[in-house]
Amino acid sequence: MMTSEIFICASVDVAEGGKGVRFPVSAGREATTGFVVRFDGAAHGYLNRCAHVPVELDWAPGEFFESSGLYIMCATHGAIYMPDTGYCTGGPCRGARLRKIAVIEKDGQLFWQPDDYVKPLVT
Repeated sequence: MMTSEIFICASVDVAEGGKGVRFPVSAGREATTGFVVRFDGAAHGYLNRCAHVPVELDWAPGEFFESSGLYIMCATHGAIYMPDTGYCTGGPCRGARLRKIAVIEKDGQLFWQPDDYVKPLVT
């Protein structure tokens, strides 16, 4: 079965440990966003929803990293996540994980792949 790939942005739009890019998704029939960040040279995608309480993580659009650029941080609760695995290492949801979204990087562009829960947003 062919898995569709949905364009997010140009690879250069996602800087190492810097600003990420949000993209529209549907998660369990709810319109929400996913996001992609770059860490350790690789692009990582997640559902933009804290594992503690389902609120968006970024403190301003695309701002997911805390000041060191080493961790994703929930702007609401301060939960700290590993950018490469989504594992919560500190805060109210320690031990939980962000919901991973498969991201593919090719030809200088980033794409995401829908799964059984995270699907394209139908407008």
